[in-house]
Amino acid sequence: MMNGMVLLYILGTFSAIFGFGAICWWAYRPAHKKRFEQDAMLALDSDPLYQNRHLAGDESK
Repeated sequence: MMNGMVLLYILGTFSAIFGFGAICWWAYRPAHKKRFEQDAMLALDSDPLYQNRHLAGDESK
């Protein structure tokens, strides 16, 4: 027979696994792809070297 603490550990572990899976599902949904790609470019948007290359028509990355 399980005592109360073991049951709490089991429920906590499964809750953490479920929460991790839910966050992964939310983050990798195709609906969020475009927004995350735009967010990833924010660091480069303020970089003067990147802006100069982009304005000159250089499409290399």
